[in-house]
Amino acid sequence: MTIRSEPVVVPRKGDGTRGPERPAQDDEIGFDLPEPAKVSGTRVGAIVLVVVAVLVALFAISYLPRMHARTALVESAKAAQVASPRIEVVTPKEGSSSHSITLPGSVKALEETIVYSRANGFVQEWKVDIGDRVKENQELALLETPDLDQEIMQARAQLSQAEASVKQAEANRNFAKSSLERYKKLSAEGLATQQELDERSAQSEVDLANVEVAEATVRTQRANLARLGKLKSFATVTAPFSGTVTQRMIERGALVVENSAPLFKISAMDPVRVYVDVPQDAAPGISRGLDVAVTVREYPGRVFKGTVSRDAGALDPGSRTLSTEIRVPNPDGKLLTGMYAEALLTLPTPHRTFELPSTAVLTGAKGVNVQVVQPDDTIRLVPIVIEQDLGASVRISTGLAGGERVVKLSSPGLADGTKVEVVK
Repeated sequence: MTIRSEPVVVPRKGDGTRGPERPAQDDEIGFDLPEPAKVSGTRVGAIVLVVVAVLVALFAISYLPRMHARTALVESAKAAQVASPRIEVVTPKEGSSSHSITLPGSVKALEETIVYSRANGFVQEWKVDIGDRVKENQELALLETPDLDQEIMQARAQLSQAEASVKQAEANRNFAKSSLERYKKLSAEGLATQQELDERSAQSEVDLANVEVAEATVRTQRANLARLGKLKSFATVTAPFSGTVTQRMIERGALVVENSAPLFKISAMDPVRVYVDVPQDAAPGISRGLDVAVTVREYPGRVFKGTVSRDAGALDPGSRTLSTEIRVPNPDGKLLTGMYAEALLTLPTPHRTFELPSTAVLTGAKGVNVQVVQPDDTIRLVPIVIEQDLGASVRISTGLAGGERVVKLSSPGLADGTKVEVVK
């Protein structure tokens, strides 16, 4: 089929004639366009209603749950404020009857002294050196004492002279005594005057006194000779006790002056003494014979067993500690003077203690306290004294009687009188 297109006449402006018409648009695409659709008012209203319903549904889905959640949170917060706090409690556990304490100490010799010379002279020979073990009264050195030897000779001569003076005085005394007896007879017969008799009597007493003086002089000279002999014995230097020579301060030929020149230093090292300072809270548990384990870092794993031998009996006012001596056997000489040591003491507890978790202790402006739940489920702050801090737990010496319900996790928010609920 053939489609023919007719020309369309378009009228000109200004006249009533119609000019040649332009071809229609639909003729250009080859078919007729449909009429534009018309939307009715009812359909527009339905669309608006659908949009509004969708918006309402979105509002209900997004906002309303949040509003309900917020309302529930506010209500629960109000309920929490009104309800009693829920807490967990613990019962104080009675502590052990003994506790251990480790204290630093220092090793010292049982006896230690510096040997001096009591005689003036020169060192002739020394027989021991550092590190040598010596016995009591063992010879350590020999001294030459020329001056002392001369003094001894002089003292012996003076003693001989004094003894001779005694004999002379005794002879004079005997003569005066016999002369007195004769004059007594002569005086009785009238052949001697009373004056002569008195003179003989006085002379007899003088001669008797001279004998006593001479005898005293002899005793003096003998004492002086004994003194010099004792000093001469000090020319042989001996050990005052058994021990180890830790220092030698002399050489052969050296001049030694009495009481001024140190010769040797001797230390008795078996047993040794370990001194520790026991703090005040543990001092009442110290007693003689208490077993102590001593360790030194130079011998890891080795324990030296000792016992408490004595203590000072009074606390040092500056450090509030009790100086304590521990005797430790040292047969092999492993412990040396001046070593740093640690002493482990297991001390009996002088009073009852109670153990609680460290979290139960509340420290603040009111001091150190624990929070105790009373029978009516109210909080009461109880002041305590901590005897020992064990880290995860503490030992309490005063403040508790045992059997209390103590808040396990203390909180500053739990004031006195606060009503609580105990969680079992």
